[in-house]
Amino acid sequence: MANQQAPRIGDLVRSGERSFSFEFFPPRDAAGEEQLWQAIRDLEPYRPTFVSVTYGAGGSTRDSTVRVTGRIARETSMTAMAHLTCVGHTRAELEDILDSYTEAGIGNVMVLRGDPQEGPRAPWTPTDGGLTYAQDLVELVRGRGDFSIGVAAFPEGHPSAESLDHDADVLVAKARAGAEFAVTQMFFRAEDYFGLVDRVRARGVDLPILPGIMPILNLGNIRRQGELIGTDVPAVVVERIMAHDGDPAAMRAAGIALAAELCEQLLAGGAPGLHFYTLNRSKATREIFAALNMAV
Repeated sequence: MANQQAPRIGDLVRSGERSFSFEFFPPRDAAGEEQLWQAIRDLEPYRPTFVSVTYGAGGSTRDSTVRVTGRIARETSMTAMAHLTCVGHTRAELEDILDSYTEAGIGNVMVLRGDPQEGPRAPWTPTDGGLTYAQDLVELVRGRGDFSIGVAAFPEGHPSAESLDHDADVLVAKARAGAEFAVTQMFFRAEDYFGLVDRVRARGVDLPILPGIMPILNLGNIRRQGELIGTDVPAVVVERIMAHDGDPAAMRAAGIALAAELCEQLLAGGAPGLHFYTLNRSKATREIFAALNMAV
């Protein structure tokens, strides 16, 4: 049984110990539910600093997000964080969701503006009676309860940002509004991450920024996702994976090796930890941990 009072992730990330965390999404059916809980069981022995559960476009998984996050908090030893977005919700609805998180024993929230239903590059239109920016939602969450607040960061800039400097200004504003830590979108060059950290530090903010890791298990899928969210898959990465074209096992192994190398570069350069996008499976994450010599 988990503790009633969950640790604050902001405090954990600032503790000086490296943070390792895993992200899941609410399952769509019974088979997905079983796959999710198998991944959770497989990864719990790694004693992650926290795990997070995403929130579907337009609030489509609201109830599932609350249910899954609450169950992790109740039934496992892991600290659970729920996501929350502005998309499709009025201020009153957002307040109700935060109250349901409190009732479920969830004290950590990842606050996001969220993407329009049409995708991250579609024009943003606020919901009537809702909020416009992630910063607005940070301020709402901060005033609604004693939540530890995380926010998103974009090493290559958000698709709608006019420049990397503007993007850093937005992240700094979220920190000053009450965010305690950030987790980045996926990326494949360590220098992109460190560039973001440098821009934020140059603005006088010491917000911990956790790099988000997505191993390339299917190059086509990652490229399509990257195009949507503004993440570049570097030519050198493509070359190393395509060197094994026709051998799916070798291509997958190359993707794992590249992810492990990126993790090593990030940790060696001073990143406070690593956040793994698991896609509700544990194998790739466990393989990266093995490559990093970080067994259970």
